[in-house]
Amino acid sequence: MLTMAPPSSSSSPRVLSLIATIIIFFFISITLSCHHCVADHQRDHHYTIEQEIEEQQGEGRSTGAYNGDNHYYHHHGFEAYPSSSFGMVAHDGDDDDAHSMELVKLASDVLSFKTTEKVGATSSSSSSSSSSSSAQRVQVEDYRKYAGGNDDTKMFEKAWEAACSKKGSAVQLVVPAKNSYTVGPITFSGPCKSSSLTVEIAGTIQASGDRSDYKEDTSHWLLFEGIQNLVVQGGGTIDGNGNVWWQNSCKVNKALPCKKAPTAVTFSKCNNLAVRNLRIQNAQQMHLTFQACTNVQAANLAVKSPEKSPNTDGIHVTGTKNIRISDAVIGTGDDCISIVSGSQNVEAAGITCGPGHGISIGSLGAHNSQAHVSGVTVDGARFSGSTNGIRIKTWQGGSGSASNFRFQNIVMDNVENPIIIDQNYCDQDEPCKEQKSAVQIKNVVYKNVKGTSASEVAIKLDCSKSFPCQGVVLQDVHLVRQGSQEDKGARAECSNVKLSEVGAVSPSCGH
Repeated sequence: MLTMAPPSSSSSPRVLSLIATIIIFFFISITLSCHHCVADHQRDHHYTIEQEIEEQQGEGRSTGAYNGDNHYYHHHGFEAYPSSSFGMVAHDGDDDDAHSMELVKLASDVLSFKTTEKVGATSSSSSSSSSSSSAQRVQVEDYRKYAGGNDDTKMFEKAWEAACSKKGSAVQLVVPAKNSYTVGPITFSGPCKSSSLTVEIAGTIQASGDRSDYKEDTSHWLLFEGIQNLVVQGGGTIDGNGNVWWQNSCKVNKALPCKKAPTAVTFSKCNNLAVRNLRIQNAQQMHLTFQACTNVQAANLAVKSPEKSPNTDGIHVTGTKNIRISDAVIGTGDDCISIVSGSQNVEAAGITCGPGHGISIGSLGAHNSQAHVSGVTVDGARFSGSTNGIRIKTWQGGSGSASNFRFQNIVMDNVENPIIIDQNYCDQDEPCKEQKSAVQIKNVVYKNVKGTSASEVAIKLDCSKSFPCQGVVLQDVHLVRQGSQEDKGARAECSNVKLSEVGAVSPSCGH
């Protein structure tokens, strides 16, 4: 008679391994069939801002923008701060295969008892969704007693002090939905004690309309300074209440003296920063500034102010390295995006601009200053009714360099100056005197730029006589005059530039 021996203790791992294998492969089949519906659910979670962005962009998100984001995270080690939709965007076939292989690898890791190690290294796609549940929360409303009438400034200051002083891996400061707060200038200073801090703005923060509140600092309203591993998000609104500043601007009323006005939101000396899923509007002057920051992601932003509002740049980048701006709808009274000295490795993708003055590098070299900007890529942008499309502007008398720029996959719709390099920039009432020194512009590529120009001159390359532009390439550029017949009515003006034309270029600098 054949009898079976009871299982030995040494066989237990094999049994556990078999059970784990069954569970993992069941998980694979469920995940592969459902991860697209999860993506839809996650996109709906922040529908308000994203809906506006998709409506303005017409065709919604570009897959290329997301592919670019994933590359950026991988390259710059930004995994802790993914956009809310990263990792769950609709995948193509190759991505599905990669996703399957990742899950199969996880199954093999279970068989070799490596699960504990894997769980410890949280992936970027899961860290964002789990952070809010695991974070220590500080509610702004818990500090209501510090509010004074219609002034909530002290309330926010106290809430920030509490959040910034908390220790732990993650802290969240919550500005609740459906609530509106009025605050004067506030500085949110670091360093903070937690490993990461999230400011969740679901409600509305509006600026005080009393200009005397800004007498100690006329340059900033909301200033985040010296904070590492910071996320600011939430689907809410930041309103600069700018009308009182605009009507007192010398650009609106020439009889008034020119004075500074606050930037609505400034991030200064912040590293590993994510700003996403917000509406920033009616800034006193600039809307959103990144100053001396490193490793920045700005995504899913709606930035709005009237076309006639003075100096209201949408997103301003200065002295900042490794920044990516994606899926933003910007319409203001000045540059949609401005990039100035000290900035390196700047990427912009999925940008809708208009009204406004376009995407500008500069101005550079004002007051005979030295300026350096390098490594700017704009890949995927639509300009509608803006005064400029892609612009590089420098003052005479400056020095330094502006180099390694790539502008591609861009649509112009009735834009006054679709492509412009202006090395004789002069933003003042009196004529600027002619000077020999200039910022050296080199290695600039315009590729696959198409659409309509509101003016006869669709391409203007006005470079310095003393320091001609070097290595400028026009590749597959097709611009026509708005309302004209095909290939009619638009021309190019090019001076002091070493230029190459590749593919079909119209209008051409050669004729």
